[in-house]
Amino acid sequence: MLRAIDHLVIAVTDLTAAVATYRELGFTVVPGGRHPGVGTDNALIVFRDGAYLELLGFHEPRPDHRWWTPLKRGGGLVDFCLQTDDLLADAKTLRQAGAEMGEVERRNRQRPDGVEVRWVCVLACGAHRGVAPFLLAEDGPREARVPPTRAHANGVAGIGTVTVVVDDLPAIKRWYGDALGKPAAELTCPELGAVGARWTVGPHAFEFLAPAGAGPIRDWLQRRGPSPYSATLTGAHGRGPLSLDLTSGARLALA
Repeated sequence: MLRAIDHLVIAVTDLTAAVATYRELGFTVVPGGRHPGVGTDNALIVFRDGAYLELLGFHEPRPDHRWWTPLKRGGGLVDFCLQTDDLLADAKTLRQAGAEMGEVERRNRQRPDGVEVRWVCVLACGAHRGVAPFLLAEDGPREARVPPTRAHANGVAGIGTVTVVVDDLPAIKRWYGDALGKPAAELTCPELGAVGARWTVGPHAFEFLAPAGAGPIRDWLQRRGPSPYSATLTGAHGRGPLSLDLTSGARLALA
């Protein structure tokens, strides 16, 4: 079963600069380390609800990497990972519902202190990257992969709602309806020129929006294609959107 958000991926052009600006916004940012052989490093912002933001940068050009093209299109929120208690079954359900899902892969990261952390994942592929989730199961203690530091000066305690722009809403309803075992709540968002579907996954919510006319969602779809659009963060001291200049283009709002 899909249990909750594990993390959201934020692709950045300069990881050192991104760490500095997120700290300026009041987040506690912990260096994550390097993914051997794939050209990326990361830093993590972990919340009390167990989910985290992954700031991901490239230390060498990697046009073959799944997040290289989204970074070149503007970066910011580019993907999301869900926790599962049955990796193979959930991947199979999504695949049978029509989502393009890859095979099981073993991944690892070298932390700055030299500790190697490992996990197992199934990635959404092709045009479904960033719309279907990628799924993760631990290959070792979660505490080794996810830092324990979870307090932030800005008060943020977790992720609220993730909004994803899509071009085929019926397909999305089929994927997630099958994977979660429940129908979506229908959405109408005239201020965005969109209609959509909403599900809760553990303590988190997802809204998948398709354009229903002119507006920001249609504009995003034309510029970026089907992909994550925004996320709200809960428990903060204040409300409202964060500066895109300080979030490396990620549309984040305090709620």
